[in-house]
Amino acid sequence: MKELSRKLLPSTSALAAFDSVARLGSFSLAADELSLTQGAISRQVSGLEEQLGVLLFDRTSRGVVLTSAGADFAKAIAGALSQIRSASLHAMTKRHSDQLNLAILPTFGTRWLMPRIPGFVARHPEITLNFATRIGVFDFDRDGIDMAIHVGQPEWPGAECTFLMDEMVAPVCSPAFLSSHPVETAQDLLRLPLLHMASRPGGWKHWFESLRIAGSMSEGMRFEQFGSVTQACIAGLGVGLMPLFLIDTELAGGQLVEAFPHQVVSPSAYYVVAPQAKASFPPVVAFRAWLMEEVARYRQEIVAW
Repeated sequence: MKELSRKLLPSTSALAAFDSVARLGSFSLAADELSLTQGAISRQVSGLEEQLGVLLFDRTSRGVVLTSAGADFAKAIAGALSQIRSASLHAMTKRHSDQLNLAILPTFGTRWLMPRIPGFVARHPEITLNFATRIGVFDFDRDGIDMAIHVGQPEWPGAECTFLMDEMVAPVCSPAFLSSHPVETAQDLLRLPLLHMASRPGGWKHWFESLRIAGSMSEGMRFEQFGSVTQACIAGLGVGLMPLFLIDTELAGGQLVEAFPHQVVSPSAYYVVAPQAKASFPPVVAFRAWLMEEVARYRQEIVAW
């Protein structure tokens, strides 16, 4: 039993050598990456193969190529090695308990969240914020993220979703586009190029259904970020269904106008999400509490307008 346990737990040195050769396809390049000799790398890999009882590489005159078993093994250990490196970096900095790794949505992050962040920094100078951009559901552990701003439905396995706000959407375009493509009724939009968001595949359908309009929509262009939709609308490429609070500046400046005066609450809403394992992590608790205060203040501002 002890012998089997030993075989199942190769040394990290051997795993690191194998991972480097697998990625670079060369013993010499792996040696440069790990600051070891080529002979040392070769011995580590050979020792790993002997320990596992499996040939991981085919050695040829032209170099080394992963075997089928080697490719499977490389794929399986890559995530574990990444986590070990990340954990080691956190331990070395000795400040990981005071850091919050936050995933934000591109446009929401830059337009709504970032202007408010100085308030959090002033209140919690002991917490260092690290930002990453993510769209959609991802693996918190694998990506080293503590918390995320999510848009969609409150469905995230192994995580707690706290509602932040709904989004009010309306069809918008440039004034020049509207002038050359007059819209008298909502039905007229069906014949125009409609710009679509990948994260809101049913957005336009929901908008038309709110007016009890049925018909075939144009396929139009598809984008992953609202910032790109905004620029496409300004450039006169079509009509975008946009969250109004994200384009306050463009509406106020006249770069965009509502193509038809009908606003609806989007089926998608904004949530702050944290894995259950991080629910009581002090920076997560602090940021969630601050964010909920900011959302409440924002709602009051909307009512005041």
